Parts: sequence; structure tokens; C-alpha cells
Amino acid sequence: MPNTLPPDWPFRTKARQIRARPHDWCAIDHGTGPTVLLLHGAGASGHSFRHLIPALTGWRCIVPDLPGQGFTRPGSRTRFGIDPMAEDLATLLRQEGWQPEVVIGHSAGAALALQLSTLIPLRAVVGINAALGQFDGAAGFLFPLLARALSATPFVPSVISRLWGTESKVRSLLDNTGSPLDPAGVAQYLALVRKAGHVDGTLGMMAQWRIDRLMARAPQLTARTLLLATAGDRIVPPKVSRQAAAMLPRADYLELPDLGHLAHEDHAEAVAAAITGWLAR
Repeated sequence: MPNTLPPDWPFRTKARQIRARPHDWCAIDHGTGPTVLLLHGAGASGHSFRHLIPALTGWRCIVPDLPGQGFTRPGSRTRFGIDPMAEDLATLLRQEGWQPEVVIGHSAGAALALQLSTLIPLRAVVGINAALGQFDGAAGFLFPLLARALSATPFVPSVISRLWGTESKVRSLLDNTGSPLDPAGVAQYLALVRKAGHVDGTLGMMAQWRIDRLMARAPQLTARTLLLATAGDRIVPPKVSRQAAAMLPRADYLELPDLGHLAHEDHAEAVAAAITGWLAR
């Protein structure tokens, strides 16, 4: 399948399109050594690991765009939830012969990594600012309902893409994460927001995401796990990872000072050092 990434997209030459039912995946395959699977959060794509990939020296990094986001075309809009998305990832891994030892997930990608650990054998799971908790108060009830309504309404993704697809709005959204990105990083997120299909996939993921069901199964999530939080995260505060670590049978908690939600983009070397140090221990 042809490479549909923009000419200046990170790791474009290491990416390819793969048909693995039900989706047409876009995935980066870079490096040599034991395999690590990197899973991005909602609203991002594999590009978000552009600085972490080279910092993970000695590892082969497999980095797919999740269904409906980035440059992975979804074959079904009903498979954006945690369980079906993990099943489809497992299908992709089996088809390509990829056998990751470690899965690193950022934000919502960490929930997906934990669910995937119930489907394939893994040495370890790492969550970076893992979104493993519910919204507080009324937002916890209203936000999923709003996402479901928006994702089911025709033309809404196109409208959002037009309204929010400006540099000033995207920069404001990114600044609110606590992680100021360089101009290239802002431009890459701007390119994603301007894709109505990416917005539609993000809304669909938010609408179908049921973290409460995953965490109700926490005692059965027995993979060795590191939950890495950052003190400056304005999206998923560290207490979410602390509480989740207490629920998981084999989880460690580690907190880095100052950094924001997109720490793996803003200070990839510090994040890589924390992960590889934990794996070595």
C-alpha cells in the first residue's frame, strides 16, 4: 500500500501502510533489538513518539497510529473502544510477526497497553501519564455523553476541524497540557486537527472508552507495570497514576518533577532514562 504520510512527517521512511482486518494501519518500524510497542493517546498519532524513539537505543520500536487517528483508516467505527482496539492490535501483531516484550502507552494508550497484556505475553507494561481514572464530578458523566453525541452527528468532525484548525488554537490546547512544544511539534498537531477523519476517530474513541470497566478488572491485570507520572501534568494529574498503581497487583509508581502531560515529546531523554532504568532493575 502507498505511503500516505506528508513528506516532512516524522519517520516517514520507516512507516508503511498495512492491511490487517478490519483496519488499514499506518505503522512505524524503526531500530533493532528487542521489540517495544508504542501506543499514543487520544488525539495524537505515532508522531508523538518522534523524540522518544531515538532515545530508546537498542530497541526495535513499532509505532502504529490507532484506528481512526493519524493515518490509520478505520474499517469499522464500532471498534474504537478499549477491548476491540486491543483485539485489533493483537491481530496486527500476529499478522506481522511482531512480538513485543514491552508496551509503552501514553495517556489513553496506557489503558490499551494494559488490556493488550491480557491477550499477548509481555515482559512489562509502561504507562506515561496513564489515563486510568474517571473525570471528577459531573464531567465524568457528561463528557462521555457529549462525545457520543458529537461522534454520531454528521458533519461535526468537519466543523471542529475548521474551527480548531488554526495555529493559535492548537498551540493553546498544547500549552494547556503543561508541555510547551517546539514549532515543528505544533505544526504536526495542527496537521492532525485539520484532518476531519482524525477528529472523527478521536471523538469515536472518547465516546466508546470505558475505563471503569478496565479498572474493575485491575486484580486480573498481572503484567509487571510501571506508571510514570509527571508533576506538571495538567490533563492527568499524578494522583491518577498513584491510585491506579495501588489497584494493580504488580505495579510500580514513579514521578518526574516539573514535566507536563506530553513529557515524552518535551523531555524524551528523561522519560527514556526513567523507563530503561526501571526495566534494567
